[in-house]
Amino acid sequence: MVLIAALALVQSVASAPEGAADPMAALIAESAPTAVSPINCAGTHRQGAMIVCRTAPGADVSLGDITVSADDDGWVVLGHDRDAEPQTTLSVSGAGLSYEESVSVAQREYDIQRIEGVPQEYVTPPEEVLDRIRAEGREKRNAYTSRWSGDGFATAFEMPVEGRLTGVYGSQRYYNGEPRRPHYGIDIAAPGGTPVTAPAAGVVTLADPDMYYEGGLIFIDHGQGLTSAFLHLGAVNVEVGQQVAQGEVIGEVGSGGRSTGAHLDWRIKWHNRYIDPAEALEVDPSGLR
Repeated sequence: MVLIAALALVQSVASAPEGAADPMAALIAESAPTAVSPINCAGTHRQGAMIVCRTAPGADVSLGDITVSADDDGWVVLGHDRDAEPQTTLSVSGAGLSYEESVSVAQREYDIQRIEGVPQEYVTPPEEVLDRIRAEGREKRNAYTSRWSGDGFATAFEMPVEGRLTGVYGSQRYYNGEPRRPHYGIDIAAPGGTPVTAPAAGVVTLADPDMYYEGGLIFIDHGQGLTSAFLHLGAVNVEVGQQVAQGEVIGEVGSGGRSTGAHLDWRIKWHNRYIDPAEALEVDPSGLR
């Protein structure tokens, strides 16, 4: 339609009588940035939140310093980190659009968790396992670079396992009295062997039955780099490159790695930002269809 309008304007410029108002000025005015938002989103702007949006296919969408491109149906997924600043910028460009707005990001308070009884070798790893830890770190970083072209994120997420919530996102953890990085997932206690299912469709980018810290570990890219990680699995039933449907069994609850009992640690990462899975469960993109 933009092309048709432009052609009509060119024709009107050619046929306009001398001294008539300049139609090119009208085109410039129409093409200027508009206050009407060209993007519709589901989700809340707050620390740790996932936000699913639709805009013009192929448009570039920026949330702060990260820019992504909408797919052929206009779907795009965004996210705020645990420590996101109170104010950021949302912008849409390309595909004939030019839009920007300031976004307020709701701030959160996080718990302090003290976890005792963790085997000391998982708190302060012995020298002989450091090479293994570094190699596994490279494997995880590489898996996080996946950018699946699908849009599994555009369907409401489901819990990967039912159980008691024993750990929350964002909490600062102390293992055997020693401070560690914040916890970026939610912990769900369930009996060992309980099936774990994919919370949304995606492609498997990592599947390892025995990582040092995580035990059995699976990564699923749900599209545009929004990746779920499933830690401490007792069994891994998928392989790298496999596409999985929402609700498909991918593994079993276990207690491998740095764990004090059978549970699932579910995490979500979008580019370099950690998303709260509990927030992702609250997003319903159905109204954008």
